[in-house]
Order: sequence, then C-alpha cells, then structure tokens
Amino acid sequence: MKQEIGLIGMGVMGTSLSRNLARNGFAISLFNRHVEGSEEAVAQKAQKQYEELASALAFDALSHFVASLSHPRKIILMVNAGAAVDAVLNELLPQLDAGDVIVDGGNSHYSDTQKRMASCAESGIHFLGAGISGGEKGALHGPAIMPSGSTAGYALMQPYLEKIAAKNRDGHPCCSYVGPQGSGHFVKMVHNGVEYVEMQLIAECYALLKQQGCTNDAIADYFTQWLPECQSYLLSISIKILQKKEGDHYLLDRILDQAANKGTGRWSAQAIADFGEAATLIPAALWARYLSYFKKYREQAAAIFQTNPLQSALAIDQLKAAYQWARVVNHHQGFSLIQHVSNTHEWNVHLPTIARLWTAGCIIQSDLMYTLSSDLATHQHLLLHPRWKDFFERHHTAAKAVAKAAIDAEVHLPCLLEALNFFHGYKTVHSSANLIQAQRDFFGAHTYQRTDDPTGKSHHTLWE
Repeated sequence: MKQEIGLIGMGVMGTSLSRNLARNGFAISLFNRHVEGSEEAVAQKAQKQYEELASALAFDALSHFVASLSHPRKIILMVNAGAAVDAVLNELLPQLDAGDVIVDGGNSHYSDTQKRMASCAESGIHFLGAGISGGEKGALHGPAIMPSGSTAGYALMQPYLEKIAAKNRDGHPCCSYVGPQGSGHFVKMVHNGVEYVEMQLIAECYALLKQQGCTNDAIADYFTQWLPECQSYLLSISIKILQKKEGDHYLLDRILDQAANKGTGRWSAQAIADFGEAATLIPAALWARYLSYFKKYREQAAAIFQTNPLQSALAIDQLKAAYQWARVVNHHQGFSLIQHVSNTHEWNVHLPTIARLWTAGCIIQSDLMYTLSSDLATHQHLLLHPRWKDFFERHHTAAKAVAKAAIDAEVHLPCLLEALNFFHGYKTVHSSANLIQAQRDFFGAHTYQRTDDPTGKSHHTLWE
C-alpha cells in the first residue's frame, strides 16, 4: 500500500496542514529533515502527538518518503521561502518521475516560483505555487489557497486542496486555480500587503482613541459596536487582544511598540514600484512598521518636541466611517495592482474569484469581500463603480474630519492620511504633473506632450 499524498516540512504550518489532510481522510506521508541536536525525528514525533496522524507514515530519510508515495506522486512543500525551497528541490527532483506534482505552499516570491516551474517542466514534473493564508488555525481548520502554474498539476491536486480549504458562507471552497506561472504567489503577496494596511488602519483607530483617553476595554466595546457593519477577522481578533489581561494588567500595554515584518509587505512595495502602480497604502503601512522600530529615537524626539492633545472628542460613528472608507480605498488599490500585473504578464487572473477566495479562511476575510466579489464582476476599478459613489461622498466627509483632528493632535495616521491623499489625487482632473514635466524638460531635455497636440508627439523647449 502506498500513501496518496506527501508533505515536506513539519513546522507550525506544515504540521497543521498535515493534520487537516489526514482529518479529511487522505493517506499521508510526512517528512522533515534530520539535523543533529535541533531537528531530530520531527515527523515521527508529530505522528505520535496528534491523533489525526495515527495512520500517517513519518520519515526523516527523503528517499524512503518518496518511495512511500503512489504514482503520480503528489508532494506539498511547507518550508521557508528562498534557499530552503531550492535545497529541498535539488535533493527531491532526481528521485521523481515525469508526471509527478510538487506544490510549494510557502510564501515564496512569485519570480522564484516561475523559475522553479520552468526547471521542473524540463523533467516533465508539474509545479504549483500555492499561496496559503490563514495562519496556524487556518491551515488546521481550512485556509484560503491560491494555486497557480501547471494546469495538469492542479487537476491532480484539486481534490485535495479544495477539500482542505475553508468553505465560505455560500458553501464554496476558498481554493481555485489562479492562473499560469507565479500568479498564485503574487496574489498571496498582495493579500499580505492588503493585510498590512488593514492592521495599520485598526492600529490608527486604536491610537486616536487612546489619545482621547479611552481604556482598552472601552476601545474593545467601540470595535464590537462596529462589527455588524465592519465585520472582519482582524477587527475581531483586535477586540480579543484589547481585552486580554495578565492579572490586573492589560497584556497589550506590556507589548513593545516595535512592529516586525517577514518580507511579503516589502515585496509588495517593490512590485508596486516595479510596475508603476499607484497603490500607495501598502508602502505607507510598511514605512509605519519601519518607523516604529526606531524606538530609541522616537523616545528622544518625544522628550524634545511637545504634542498637542485632541481639542475635542471624536464622534465614534465618524471614526468608524473613516475606517470603512479607508478600507475600501485599500482594497481598490490591492485589486488594481493584481489586475495591472496580470495584464502585464497575460495571467488572466479573475478578480471576482480572488475576492471569493478571500471570503473565508484567510487573514483578510471579511463581509466586505462578498460585496467586492460581486462588484468586481462588473468593474475592475472599485472607485469607479457607481454603487460606491454615495458611500465615498458620505464617508469622505468623516475621513477628512478625523484627519483634521489627528493632525491638530499630531497623531501618526499614515494609512488614513494616505488614503485621503490618494483619493484626492485620483479625482483630480488637472494635476500639477505638468509642472513636473516642464521641470524635467528644463534640466534634462526629457520632453513633454502638449494638450493642444492630439498626435501625442514629444516636444522639447529651450527654456532659457
């Protein structure tokens, strides 16, 4: 008897995903490398620890692991992005046959995924890059899965991936073929960028309310009141975080205010620059994390410069409206980035499907995603959708009021303020870019186009 599917990498995500596969009735083989003194019998220990894995086979010899799998072999890699993936592939590929399929379920950069696909294709091996979102809990109970690459490989893996994926409230699995090449990992990368902004926007609401003198419990109560209209996974967990205590003290108040990142936000910001997309909120959220890390200098600056208190209490409904407004701008930018890069690479990514994949299982799951999945079917650019016109006009007023109060009180709101800047620029018919073009032509003879020349011809002026 051979096992029907194998998983390599028994870290937190790999272990949870293997338990999910086993719980759904799949015969699974497990592998983890053997490193003397640090990683010894990892797969075997997991197999004994978890009831779901009782019938799984566990290995720390890769050749035995491969030999345990039925043909065509189906293998999921859950190892750290980068060199670790290539190291495993270099050892694994010589032991596989044409027709076998490998799924990279880690947070690999999409360009690396495309190179690995091409390398595997030379040996007739199908390769999929699958973005998986949901963290440890999602991997165990049902993540959102964004696979791309070999269509034949996806046909082999589809029954497994769709079975273990989250199911949304309509009963649809949050897993679907995204497109060719590394489009799945690109979509997951943008997902993480949108996630950065969603987290930052909640943190900015928290900062404003703390500046207003609210306790953690009071802020949690306000967020709870928002949930019917603003339901999201991140807002829900923020409420629990605000309420968590150690003895008589809020745990949140004892957490150092230096935000870390694992790279996907940086990759998203780089892609935004590389493709010339005006997705300004993701970089703003990333820079906010970078700035938070300079704790020593922030403390020194706070001792030198005075900060003004909020002049008047913010209306909670006004803050909620500003938060909702900025979230839609964030999602507009994320989907616009995906569409732009999909068009460039001819991936043919279907935006309504991507929004549906994000309705459950993933970190940015929310009720908003159901609405966006429907809206994106008729408009690729959400800000131009007629259904959102009244929403933006009504909530824009609240966003400006919150921004004014925050500026007066010198509260750091990078994403809310950038959402306003973007929106104001997006709806500006005649921008100041004509002066930029004239300056470029003045000092560098870079030329410009004229509004009174419909041919689009480039012009140059001797300015002196």
